[in-house]
Order: sequence, then structure tokens, then C-alpha cells
Amino acid sequence: MELSRQGIDTVEISRIEKLLNDLDDDGLSRFFSESELAEAGSGKGRAQRLAARFAAKEACSKLFPREICLGKIEPVDFAVKRSGYGNPEVVPNEAAEAVMNLNRIKSIQLSMTHTETSATAIALAVPHEIQVPWYGRMIYRFFPLRRSVVMANLGLVFEKTLKPQQLEDLAKAFYGHHLKNILEVIKLPFMTARQKSRLVKIEGGENLSEALDEGNGVILLTGHFGNWELSTVVGLAKFSEYFGRFHFIRRPLKPKWFNELVIRRFHKAGFGTLGKSGSLDEILDQLEKNNIVVSIFDQYAIPKFGITSDFFGHPAVTFKSLAVLAQCTNAVVIPASSWRESDGSHVIQFDSPIEILKTGRSRDNMLKNTRRFNEVLERVILRHPEQWIWMHKRWKS
Repeated sequence: MELSRQGIDTVEISRIEKLLNDLDDDGLSRFFSESELAEAGSGKGRAQRLAARFAAKEACSKLFPREICLGKIEPVDFAVKRSGYGNPEVVPNEAAEAVMNLNRIKSIQLSMTHTETSATAIALAVPHEIQVPWYGRMIYRFFPLRRSVVMANLGLVFEKTLKPQQLEDLAKAFYGHHLKNILEVIKLPFMTARQKSRLVKIEGGENLSEALDEGNGVILLTGHFGNWELSTVVGLAKFSEYFGRFHFIRRPLKPKWFNELVIRRFHKAGFGTLGKSGSLDEILDQLEKNNIVVSIFDQYAIPKFGITSDFFGHPAVTFKSLAVLAQCTNAVVIPASSWRESDGSHVIQFDSPIEILKTGRSRDNMLKNTRRFNEVLERVILRHPEQWIWMHKRWKS
């Protein structure tokens, strides 16, 4: 596999020995993860092992000089652990993972060594290989629906990190992904219950259950990820105990007959629908009943219903309703996403709750909470960028 960038760093072991003498474990946790401190052990050799890990963190950060300068990441965002075979592996936190995905870096390979006086680490970035199906190439060339919008949006997000050919390959993979979406939805009514059950798996379901146990309702923060039509109908049906408790905030689709078709499918699956406007009382009523309100948050908002918030570093009018609801109720906000695996199966993932700011000026909190929501969506999109709706005009002026 082709390797791209590399970073190298050397650390004097005497520096780490001074840290060990000056700081207790709480102080050391500013530089090393709990697992790193545990793997380094104690006694003779601890300083050398920690010095090698410190050098590895620095080497990893040098792979992303732009993001380091912008303050998006720092060396401590990368941790080092030993695999079952004893090889060093890089474990990025959320911030580092987002930067890696933005640069389309799949993983980082490490080599570490030390002498009695210094430790050295070399980090090699392994790029993502963009898989472009032949039908994605055909659609891009002959049936390029909103291709100018797709390429402009991809450029806004990846202009500093990807080459033009890589942007074009992402666009082709995007078209291929959405053709699969259409074919899967057509096939869905002819599948058996067992086939449907095996098609979608749930991750993080305990986060949803624990949030409902609090009794104040749940708001799911989500967007148009993966095959959202299929994963929603098939995946959420696995929560039989919550039948009738999911309610989607959505705007009517066009044409009218298609909107009615989608609503009938939702109601048959046990999902309620709530309008984008004029449904505040209904939303509050569902939360008071400890039900689940699904907010599709990745679309452009009409200015009178939204506020401007950064989305991938560019201003975008964003719905303010979710921040208002989160601040004015005790509902738990949980990110939910879906994606298609390489084997054709689908995953729905419920992440840990988002901490909501409520103290201080209400409008300041609304701006900060909305930015937090957008940051969550950014991380989700960057994991599988070809599986988002790049044809949507998210950044209207």
C-alpha cells in the first residue's frame, strides 16, 4: 500500500525523567493516556518507554502541520498502545480522528526505538483508498445530477487536503453510493423478515436506553447518512419495545404523492411525523411523554428559522430549534448515524449524549450548542464522506 507523509521526532529521556520527578499521575495525565502510563510500567525503563511514546505523539502531529498551526489538534490527541502482537498502534481521540479523516488518512504506522539517552519515533500516514464503482463513474459522466453543486461542496470541505482527482473520485463514489440506495429501497419490500434483520445492526443501543431511563425524552441528532431510508425503517424496527415512540421532524417532500408514500411507510413502521414549522407543542408533548424526537439537522435552514454557524469552516444557516429545545427542556440529545459497510450490510450507531450548555446568556448558549451539533455532524460525515448528500445546497449565501 502506498504511504504518503511521514513525521519523525526525537526526545531526550532526561526531559521525561524530569516530568516523572515533578508530576504525580494526575499531572502526567496531561501528556499521557491512562493506558500509556499503565503500559510503561514502573521502575527501571519507565522513562525510556514514556519518552518513546512522547516522541510518537510529536511525530504523529507533524503529519498535520496545518491543523497543528490552527490549533485543531495537539500531540496529546494521539495515544500509543501495544497490539496483541506487541506492535505499537496509534489511537486518535475524536479531534485527531476528524483531522485524519479530513486528510483521508486511514491509519498511522509507527516505529519507535530508544537508547539510554534519547527516544525516536517515525510515523507513516496510510491513505484511504477511495473505492469508485464502475456505475459511479458512468453516472458522473453521463447522468451527473447537480454535479456542479456536488463538486463545489466537496471543494469547500476538502480543498486544503485533497487533490482535484481525489475530489472527483469522491464524487464518483458518492453517485455510486446513491444508486445503491435506490436499488436497496426498491428491493426492500421483497425481502423476508430474517433478511431485513440481518441487513442492519445496531451499535450503542445502550446509550439510547439509558437516556430514556432518565424520563425526560430524547432528541436524536442525525442527518442524511448512509441509506437513511432503509436503515431507519429496518434498523429502528429492532427496537420493538419503542414501537410508536419515534417521531421524525421533517418537511414535506415533493411531489405530494411521494410525500404521502413516505409518510405511509413511516406510519406502517410505527414512526410518527412532525412538521418542521408549527409543531412546537407536538414536539414538547412527545418529550413530556418520554418519547424520541428525531431531528434531521444537516439541511439548510430558512434564515428566519435559523442562525449562522460554522459548518466545515464555512458559515451556514442552521436550524436553531434543536438548541432551543435542548436548553429549555431536560431532554437528552444523542447523535445517531448510519452507514453502509463494504459487505453491503448497514450500521446504525447511537453515540454518547452531547453536553448541553445552559448557564449564562441564552443566545450565547444557543450559538455554542448549535456549533457543537455541527461539529458532531462533521465528524460523522468525515468517517464515510461518500455516503452524505453532497448535492444539497448546504452553504447558501
